[in-house]
Amino acid sequence: MKDWPVVALRDVAEIAAGITLGRKTNETELVSVPYLRVANVQDGSLNLSEVKTVEATRREIEKWRLRDGDLLLTEGGDLDKLGRGTCWREQLPLCIHQNHIFRVRLPEDRYDPDFVSLQVGSGYGKAYFFAHAKKTTGIASINQQVLGSFPLLSPPLPEQQRIARALRERLAVVAEARRAAQAQTDEMDALRAAIYRESFRGVVPVAVPPEGMAEAPQGWRWAKLGDLARLESGHTPSRSRPDWWGGDISWVSLTEIRALDGTWVESTQIKTNEAGIANSSARILPRGTVCFSRTASVGFVTVMARPMATSQDFANWVCGDELDPEFLMYALICSRRELRALATGATHKTIYMPMLGSFHLCLPDRATQGAIVQALKAQLAAAEEARQAVQAQLDEIKRLPGRLLVQAFDSNHSQ
Repeated sequence: MKDWPVVALRDVAEIAAGITLGRKTNETELVSVPYLRVANVQDGSLNLSEVKTVEATRREIEKWRLRDGDLLLTEGGDLDKLGRGTCWREQLPLCIHQNHIFRVRLPEDRYDPDFVSLQVGSGYGKAYFFAHAKKTTGIASINQQVLGSFPLLSPPLPEQQRIARALRERLAVVAEARRAAQAQTDEMDALRAAIYRESFRGVVPVAVPPEGMAEAPQGWRWAKLGDLARLESGHTPSRSRPDWWGGDISWVSLTEIRALDGTWVESTQIKTNEAGIANSSARILPRGTVCFSRTASVGFVTVMARPMATSQDFANWVCGDELDPEFLMYALICSRRELRALATGATHKTIYMPMLGSFHLCLPDRATQGAIVQALKAQLAAAEEARQAVQAQLDEIKRLPGRLLVQAFDSNHSQ
């Protein structure tokens, strides 16, 4: 295939940043107008589910008003926001854009905007932006000079239109497959929820009286959780004493709780030592203690597989003879949505200890608890195996657009 001509983007396009929020103006005649933020611009599409408005002068509106075919490119921020691009197709009657989005306006008689947008989103475009971006830890951004130097592949307009049309058709098929795969993953989530509901006989098993305490199933009863298990809080040894850290006593913290959710924890990455325990209110709790995150990441649960301590972000229940620790863990997970609704606080939601002390649990006898746990674990394992298979399919579909763009642009550029 013959090489395509390459030109600097600035030589063929008008490039402009948008309106700066928080700017000062002496004009009093202002108009409220929708504007696009970085969050609205995705690769190949716009997310207009939440569009903000800004007060702008008529001159500003005229300057930054988007036209059909304008290419929008994000300046950056988090790595996934670097150089995201799509075309504006008059999705709103009137809209402008903020200064962290570059608007690229190309001559209609020479460039197909979809072709350029797809080119920017290809591996070829992404590699250029990443190579020339200003980078700090986890953050990258490009300026107008870098964007202006973008090496734009420029075949004849009919060829651009042919390629763009073919890619749009293929990407539409991929998008449909992705929606179908996503629907399957949603079904897997629904299946997991159904397994929990069936295991606990349709009752939310952990509740605060009298609200939420449905009639107990036959052979089950409601009991105050504090009568079945001893409630303990955790504590954090002083961070200013490094000699109290790095020992051999595992310490459950919010840092790891999402990964530990629904499992027995054998060991933690963060550890304290005997001096840290002795010089704080932290306590070493026994195997089988159920740890429930009550702040920030409210509702995640794990069970100690060996003696260890926790931070103050956890409510810990040391189960008595009538209560199977795994049964309590699964009951807390089954009740997660309802328990999260009990958290209060303006910045970080927290379930405070008095509320935790009022928790009640609906449960059968100990032998039945064990049988329920074993059946539930088997069902959840089968559901997880199916979910992973569906997720692998979805992940593969998500990679297809990039592969299609590689075929269209990278191969041409490398010749």
